[in-house]
Amino acid sequence: MATTRTATTQWKGPLIHGSGTVSLDTSGVGTFDVTWASRSEEANGKTSPEELIAAAHSSCFSMALSHGLAQAGTPPQSLETKADVTFQPGEGITGIVLSVRAQVEGISAEDFQTAAETAKANCPVSKALTGTTITLNAELLG
Repeated sequence: MATTRTATTQWKGPLIHGSGTVSLDTSGVGTFDVTWASRSEEANGKTSPEELIAAAHSSCFSMALSHGLAQAGTPPQSLETKADVTFQPGEGITGIVLSVRAQVEGISAEDFQTAAETAKANCPVSKALTGTTITLNAELLG
């Protein structure tokens, strides 16, 4: 069964000096301020489309990796995934770096790397972002 998730942005004014709010409608978790400056300069307590993409990508990748590891008989004890989304004004999103640190018993470093690469290639957010270079750093903790 398909699901649809919804967010709404209210924006006022021109790009450079305007501002807006983005609300996470489906979950009702919150409403967040967004401005051009928070996107292209310092965050200063406001979010950006790139930060929201980073949140979506890190959580999607973690779910995909956890699922793949469990299917292989080596469920993770823990995964910590960070997504760094780089935005260049005038160019757009120029790259994403996924960095994962994991505790997984009973898996070789090579098999873990393969599982991480598979998760990167197959998580739905990665697939949606195929126009962007996505780099992966995967670290299996002792």
